[in-house]
Amino acid sequence: VFFFCLFMFLVFVTTFGRMKGYPVSLFLQIDPLIAIASAISSHALYRELIWSLVIIIPTLLLGRFFCGWVCPFGALNQFIGWLFNVRPNRERIESNRYRPLFTIKYYVLAFTLVAAAFGSLQIGWLDPICLLHRSIAIAVLPAIDMPTHWIYVRPHEHHWAWLIGFIFFTIVALNLLIQRFFCRVLCPLGALLGILARFSLWRIHRDEDKCVHCGLCLKSCEGASDPHEQLRKSECMVCFNCIEDCPHDALNFKLMPPVEGEVTNPDWTRRRLVLAGFTGLVFYPFARLSATVYKSFDKRVIRPPGAVPEPEFLARCVKCGQCIRVCPTNVLQPAMYEAGIEGIFTPIMDMKLGYCELNCTLCGQVCPTGAIQRISIEQKLGLGEFAEEGPIRIGTAFYDRGRCLPWAMDIPCVVCQEVCPVSPKAIFTRDVEVTRRDGSVVKLQRPYVDPARCV
Repeated sequence: VFFFCLFMFLVFVTTFGRMKGYPVSLFLQIDPLIAIASAISSHALYRELIWSLVIIIPTLLLGRFFCGWVCPFGALNQFIGWLFNVRPNRERIESNRYRPLFTIKYYVLAFTLVAAAFGSLQIGWLDPICLLHRSIAIAVLPAIDMPTHWIYVRPHEHHWAWLIGFIFFTIVALNLLIQRFFCRVLCPLGALLGILARFSLWRIHRDEDKCVHCGLCLKSCEGASDPHEQLRKSECMVCFNCIEDCPHDALNFKLMPPVEGEVTNPDWTRRRLVLAGFTGLVFYPFARLSATVYKSFDKRVIRPPGAVPEPEFLARCVKCGQCIRVCPTNVLQPAMYEAGIEGIFTPIMDMKLGYCELNCTLCGQVCPTGAIQRISIEQKLGLGEFAEEGPIRIGTAFYDRGRCLPWAMDIPCVVCQEVCPVSPKAIFTRDVEVTRRDGSVVKLQRPYVDPARCV
């Protein structure tokens, strides 16, 4: 509960006026899957992700403690499963037995890591921290705010928020079928920690002399790790519920217990593991067939200022939605088909919904993987020591003379010049006199763009 509340607090303060130095990317930075997969895909470990050792090292000692005690999405799934689990004890015991279905998460992990090895980082789809943050920031909070406007100063609207919300609530609803369905079946982070947990020193140990095989230890087991038989180390979430529920004190948490009563390795098959890895291998070339990464750039794919080149961006971005959440003007939106299949839910700029605030670099400050680099205001504007390099250019404005009022309809208008934020202005006007169809003469200021000053 504490870590879930901490996570929600950090999501809530990830805004222009509330950040105040809070470590808003904390949960993303300590996520071992993000650290390992992004290091594989980009061939470099972003400095902030070194904090993932805070989870990796204890996992090697204690097992999957993160899943049982820290993960905010795991806490949400556990709460929903507990809230609606009104079945009698016998049915609860049967529902918490291990099933072969639970190996799917290891194949998901194999797919994502092999795809990452070729430069396509897709862990953001199912990594629990990325999935939860994206869902809360892009779908849940804006939906709650829509009728009240107590979260945002101005309404935040996002493309495909309905789809992100639908995926999120579907995953949560699956807890009604199998408690902690996502954690047991789909979670690639849980799979990674389960592999590391095979080396754990402290583990649940069953005293066969005291055990009467009543099965009560399964009643509240969060990982379906079969503590009543041979403990499955890769599935145990170290929740200690089995120790508490055992009426005969047959279970305890012990340093280096005998391995005879344990299942050390995950219950995967080599053939299926190879198939999952092969799927990740072929995903990369097929995803790049559209040529949107190197040549056929979509004009709608405008990345935030400070974003690395597109191939490296796709190798770093985990689709967490941090930048979208913190953007004060709502210009950042989750992409769908604009950036190809690899770029789904990555951030792009939609100037119809907002604009890029000139004196803002928040998106780079909250990015956990360096897909959007941290830049200063001076660097963004090309001031001081960055004067020779010039400003970071998002794009160059141009006029559609068939729609511009002074050009197309002989109607006076200088709004674009007035709102141009740079100095000297990138938009300038030239005075002209035009004779209208009725013979009247009107003085106009027709706008032009200076590409050298446009940012």
